[in-house]
Amino acid sequence: MPFLTDFKLILICLEVLSPYISIFKTHVDLVKDFDSSTVQGLQALIEEHNFPFFEDLNIDAISRRPRTAEWAHFVNSSISAGEGTIEGLREVGQYSDLKGQCGLLLLAEMSTKGSLVTGSALILHGNYSNFVLGFVANRQLDTSREGHAVDFLTFAIGINRATGGDSLGQQYQTPEEAIRRGSDIIIVGRGI
Repeated sequence: MPFLTDFKLILICLEVLSPYISIFKTHVDLVKDFDSSTVQGLQALIEEHNFPFFEDLNIDAISRRPRTAEWAHFVNSSISAGEGTIEGLREVGQYSDLKGQCGLLLLAEMSTKGSLVTGSALILHGNYSNFVLGFVANRQLDTSREGHAVDFLTFAIGINRATGGDSLGQQYQTPEEAIRRGSDIIIVGRGI
């Protein structure tokens, strides 16, 4: 299935699918005609249909991340760029149109075989608990601190109709398996 790279097509899909969306996730770096009018169009639809917006910029698009916090409800980041990225996103999010309603999802795990991202995001979550809302991971992570449970959202990745893998090393789990493993939200991607 090809990616939607035309904003007009994305808007049509949103209009049709809006009753079934809990959180709308995009990769705006793939949208050919992305500009400020794109953001305004997305914001109008999201307000009309009352669902939050999650922008999933690729890790190599780090220079655009802080601007994303101006208009997305959720943004994600790897900790590989360091704490400065988290601090920059938090600062921009506090003064955005969303008035501090932007939250960060730390990339804690990946669904590719042999990934070097293995939960190290847990080190930083406590320092930013007023901004970090959760993790992108394969399962619920232990976020307890000093014997107290800390509640974070887990966005499950690698979702497919069947458990297994593919020729590129992608490791899949079913929606049912992700729920059993403690995930709060399932990211539906190309596997579904």
